[in-house]
Amino acid sequence: MPSLQALAERSTAGRGAAAIDQIDVADFERLAALVTIETGIKLPPAKRLMIEGRLRKRMRACNQPNLDAYCRFLFDQGGLESEITHVIDVVTTNKTDFFREPEHLDFLEQQMVPDLLGRPRSGRRLKIWSAASSNGAEAWSIAMVLEDLERSRRDFSYAILGTDISNVVLAQACRAVYPMEAMAPVPRDKRQRYVMDSRDPELRGAVRIVPELRRRTRFERMNLMDERYPYDRDVDVIFLRNVLIYFDKPDQAAVVARLASHLRPGGYLVVGHSESMVVQEKNLRPVGPTIFRKG
Repeated sequence: MPSLQALAERSTAGRGAAAIDQIDVADFERLAALVTIETGIKLPPAKRLMIEGRLRKRMRACNQPNLDAYCRFLFDQGGLESEITHVIDVVTTNKTDFFREPEHLDFLEQQMVPDLLGRPRSGRRLKIWSAASSNGAEAWSIAMVLEDLERSRRDFSYAILGTDISNVVLAQACRAVYPMEAMAPVPRDKRQRYVMDSRDPELRGAVRIVPELRRRTRFERMNLMDERYPYDRDVDVIFLRNVLIYFDKPDQAAVVARLASHLRPGGYLVVGHSESMVVQEKNLRPVGPTIFRKG
């Protein structure tokens, strides 16, 4: 796979005359290779129109007249170093929802937590990792479920880590402010307990996750393509949903293996419904649809 330097230095010979505000084929291939190197995510040609739309904001921020000029700025004029984080942000931001795939949260409440707390362990603090947390909706949904359980059982505590490669979505996750309509999938009782109206007059119609949950949850930037993850190796549950489908098979296997090494014996890995066949790690066995337990 070519290095970032090779991408930046690759000759532009053969580049066709790009229409204004479009990315030509050669530049799209270089952008796609760049994203794959940095994130493992594949961008097929069918994504070209979407990428053009997302990059126009960066084009204007860099005072470039069109996307062809923006690509020249990236690859031929040294702009790649300062723009790489922004490029990754705009092309990897994915939609997510509160209480998406709620059967996973039901399994967390009814099966995982009782099982984990019934096993020999040091302490009664559950560690949950949302490993592709996007804007935080998954992590906050998990927090609502665990907070309810903690209040009813009173025999454990919990901490949640959310990680993502995009600074843009991480900023929203940390702020924990969302439009009111984003709360539609949240069960009414949980919405009443864990969501509050924003006090900022400029954010009318927005809501915020309550401080009790914010104190238990933190978000950090992390790249799943890194060879090592700087986190504990006794995590109880890792959620990695709807991300592996964007990787090729070797990267899928490598990411799953790395995450599995961070699970405690008996810990769980949860993937998306279209990803169950991706998990082939020998020490992870299926215990439910797209749910695997270590050991």
